[in-house]
Amino acid sequence: MRRSLALVSAAVTSMVALAFLIPLALMVKEIARDRALNDAERQAGSLAPALAVTTDRAALQRAVASTQAGAAGRMAVHLPLRTGGTVGTSRARSGDLATATTRGRSFSAPAAGGYVLLQPVALDQDRTAIVEVYLPRQDLARGVRPAWITLTVVAAVLVAGSVVVADRLGARVVGSARTLARAATALGGGDLRTRIDPQGPPELRDAGRAFNTMADRVEQLLAAERELIADLSHRLRTPLTAMRLNAAALGPEPAAEQTRLAVARLEEEVDSIIRSARKPKETARCDAAEVLRDRMAFWSALAEDQERDCELIGADTPVAVPVPRGELSAVLDSLLGNVFRHTAEGTAFAVTLHAGAGLVGILVADAGPGIADPEAALRRGSSGGGSTGLGLDIARRMAETVGGDVRIDRSPALGGAQVQIWLPTTPKRPRRNRRP
Repeated sequence: MRRSLALVSAAVTSMVALAFLIPLALMVKEIARDRALNDAERQAGSLAPALAVTTDRAALQRAVASTQAGAAGRMAVHLPLRTGGTVGTSRARSGDLATATTRGRSFSAPAAGGYVLLQPVALDQDRTAIVEVYLPRQDLARGVRPAWITLTVVAAVLVAGSVVVADRLGARVVGSARTLARAATALGGGDLRTRIDPQGPPELRDAGRAFNTMADRVEQLLAAERELIADLSHRLRTPLTAMRLNAAALGPEPAAEQTRLAVARLEEEVDSIIRSARKPKETARCDAAEVLRDRMAFWSALAEDQERDCELIGADTPVAVPVPRGELSAVLDSLLGNVFRHTAEGTAFAVTLHAGAGLVGILVADAGPGIADPEAALRRGSSGGGSTGLGLDIARRMAETVGGDVRIDRSPALGGAQVQIWLPTTPKRPRRNRRP
């Protein structure tokens, strides 16, 4: 924007400067020519008294030599035919001399290397002498070039000054716009405390105040949403307490123990939702390898009961990812739960952790029939197995929040579905509206 304003200012100022500069330059040239001709007429007129007194060649030569043009050899006196002769060096053509005699008044005519001024002087009623003054071209243009240079410098200074002023005005506008853009980016990235001091033109100040109002409203809405989530989650504690008491009375059977573990896990998740909902979300990190080992230990017990072969690969060393532990655990539970829910008992599954340069991959694969429409499976609320259709969408949203991605393909080892979660080791800007 600053560049555009500077170019527009330079173009407008240049046109205005040219509109004045060209006429002034022509005027300066004409003034220099008129000045040279007037000086020549003055010097030619200075010989009129001498011609009125005498036509003696010697006297006229002294009179011619006393003038500036005569001393430079650029003046001549053409005497009448009866007197005869020309005093000084002549450059005029005979036709121009005849024209000057006929007209009876001075005029200029072209000559070799310049012009000649021919001034008729009446000696008596029948005789007329012609005073010739030669003007070289450089005399007609004397002082024109310095004047043109001065006018050009003044025009350049005016154009440069207008560009500087336009740039300063543009910098003020652009600075305010950039401040607003940075604040909008920060707000979009999750910094709800971002506010700006409205500056710049009235329109940008209005936009800045509207941005602050919007940020306040967003913060209020999110705070209300967190409280609502916390309240709804708190209501689940009553039925969970009843479930825990009922599970405690089931006895020591393996199924009863698994039910008690599931209820305990559900209580932990509800408590985690309440804690996270009561405070603004902050950037957190966790060890993906540790989370995978913990969740596989939980699900392996159920896999053993259903005679499923399960395997955890690549989770031997710590691998940090920029997501909270609770979110990653919930995503893994959702994906592994889908394996148990949508594949027959005895179907094998495997979880693989890949750690690369700046990227971490979590692959959940099974030996089931696979997913026929991966795009539809990732769409929120879409399910082909009678479930809520939120599990894969939750995984996708978690990944995209930190700049990652979720893909679905077929497992080359087990032959069934393979869900790939790719997370950057450093959070990146979230991707927007990639899928509905």
